[in-house]
Amino acid sequence: MLNVISRLPFYFLYRYCGWPERLPMNLTFSVSYRCNSRCKTCNIHRKKAEELTTGEWEKVFRNIGKSLFWATISGGEPFLRDDLCDLVCMLYDQCRPSIINIPTNGLLVDRVPEYVQRIADHCLESQLVINVSIDGIGKEHDEIRCVPGNYERAVETFYRLKRLKEKNLSVGIHTVISRFNVSRIPAIYEQLKDLRPDSYITEIAEERNELETIGTDITPSVEEYGAAVDFLTRHLQKGSLNRVGKLTRAFRMEYYQMVKNILKEKRQIIPCYAGIASGQIAPDGDVWMCCVKAESAGNLRDNEYNLRKIWYSENARAMRTRIKNGKCYCPLANASYTNMLHHTKTLWRVGWHLVRGNG
Repeated sequence: MLNVISRLPFYFLYRYCGWPERLPMNLTFSVSYRCNSRCKTCNIHRKKAEELTTGEWEKVFRNIGKSLFWATISGGEPFLRDDLCDLVCMLYDQCRPSIINIPTNGLLVDRVPEYVQRIADHCLESQLVINVSIDGIGKEHDEIRCVPGNYERAVETFYRLKRLKEKNLSVGIHTVISRFNVSRIPAIYEQLKDLRPDSYITEIAEERNELETIGTDITPSVEEYGAAVDFLTRHLQKGSLNRVGKLTRAFRMEYYQMVKNILKEKRQIIPCYAGIASGQIAPDGDVWMCCVKAESAGNLRDNEYNLRKIWYSENARAMRTRIKNGKCYCPLANASYTNMLHHTKTLWRVGWHLVRGNG
């Protein structure tokens, strides 16, 4: 944690002064749009891309170097890539992120634990976080994900991951709160907590260009979401978690309150560092400052796989300015974590949760 805190002043200066130029410390590598779920809250499986090859990703990682603190490997369903182990191990060798986060729908019951075992054995100096997505109990989850038997397979994958017992592995559960399950969040949480995940996180369903969900009416109302996360905030304080889980919980308690305020006020509640300290690379090599807008600042294939050429370009600077000026707002969890790290008052409150034992 001290490692990342020492970097924060540089990103603060970069946002307000444009100097010193920095590559992001939080990057999402979307390795495929392919997905074996057909979720009501996500249409990413409809998108097509000429995916970067293993060799191309290796060039990307080599050019990024050791700037990363947090790396997320996402999809689609990332475990559909046969070369996922190679990709993550190359990322580790070239970039040495402190945290590697990989979400999964858990449908590949045999592959996911096998790949995670291999990745954990190789990436010994990184904290590996695997979050299994579960949006309901039993058939409720299957109906939201539109895959019969999804719940049973996801739970089996979760149990197999928990049995790995790797010191650098944290296995959590992730729930998307949408209009399809918002009224049932208390009941869902009460049952999922019995699985004893290392962490339990939720994210609000959003209408996002990346997910092709604009106009789908999947986001719950402010009142419904507020009631759900108020329940979670009260009950998350009671759980016994490991070190990673406690830190995650402390940030989550602040995140939930921030999202409530964003939904009510429809503005940036704290300064956004998307395009400065966080960003995303699409499966075809497009570089996004923000995945909600999914606007390309340039393509890595056209820039010798060198993120710096795009990140420091005039196009990227123009996108940064729009974000800095508050032209957009969103409750995206991944970017929000980074924003919260750069907001002194929020960071103090997170620390207070940990000191009081709520974290």
